Amino acid sequence: MLELDQISRTFGDRHVLDRVSFDVAPGEFVSLIGPSGAGKSTLFNIIAGLDKPDSGELRFDGTTAYMPQKDLLFPWRTIEANAALGLEVQGMPKKEARARAREWFPQFGLEGFEKALPFQLSGGMRQRAALLRTVVQEKSTLLLDEPFGALDSLTRTELQTWLQGMWAEHDWTAMLITHDVREAIMLSDRIVVLSPRPASVREIIDVDLPRPRGTEVISSPEFGELERRILEHLQTR
Repeated sequence: MLELDQISRTFGDRHVLDRVSFDVAPGEFVSLIGPSGAGKSTLFNIIAGLDKPDSGELRFDGTTAYMPQKDLLFPWRTIEANAALGLEVQGMPKKEARARAREWFPQFGLEGFEKALPFQLSGGMRQRAALLRTVVQEKSTLLLDEPFGALDSLTRTELQTWLQGMWAEHDWTAMLITHDVREAIMLSDRIVVLSPRPASVREIIDVDLPRPRGTEVISSPEFGELERRILEHLQTR
């Protein structure tokens, strides 16, 4: 579905990406992890068509929906209206867009909050609403840029478990940017470990842990070995 082949990108005198290559298969969950400033968001922008590489080739048979780090919910729009925004921007009539968004509310734990405003929701619920806005567009691939990074540990763990279930149920293809090694292991089929800028691929790690993965897997020797391998790369300049 998605293949990056020798992707490089420079901004002025700042070399950000250096011949990055990896692929993502349909239905796969792949995480990108690397130091801050390594170019992970730049890669997402290239995949989403918001930027172009200086060299290399992107081959992609599909469409993307992009969820940024912050929920970016409009404070004056109801949760229902926020969730339907992407569909409305694409030209779908408002009534139809909001009806389609409402169909997803029970699965996202938001039923009964259709007419609420963003300030009336918890941080975790706001992130679910932002993901609903992304998913309802029914694109083939979800790009999730640190969606849980600003949440407390307990809420983050809860949403990781919830996202695993949603991904498995709907057979989504998903890519995740994260700085949380345990989050990457918990959610992913494979993890692409990037070097410091200019980013290159240090290792692509298969996560062969059985699913569904609960918090008990964290204490397993296999989880610990994966964590050690990733941290070893991240701590090497």
